[in-house]
Amino acid sequence: MNCEDFKKRLQTYSREDIVITNHAWEQSVFRNISLDEVRKNILNPKRLQIVLEQPSKRASEEKFDCYFGYSKTQCHRYILVLKKKCVVCTVIKINRRWQKRFEKHVKV
Repeated sequence: MNCEDFKKRLQTYSREDIVITNHAWEQSVFRNISLDEVRKNILNPKRLQIVLEQPSKRASEEKFDCYFGYSKTQCHRYILVLKKKCVVCTVIKINRRWQKRFEKHVKV
């Protein structure tokens, strides 16, 4: 799935449709990431730069690795599972040059 299609799909969810797992909550506290900011990024994905589909354990769900860029050195990485609701599995803050990692593997 390309990034633009994925952004449109994320915009179909409402704030109540976003489910934060316990692991994502713990990681947000540990990494000092506001869950409000996570929800805003999902509802308004203007910062979404890269979407990579991952294998899912269940046929009824789709799993994605999403990178929301703030600058060349700062980015948030969310693992999202999409089904009836948008489940946030984990959140990671990246504070190093993250774009170079994908230039070899992904056409942006």
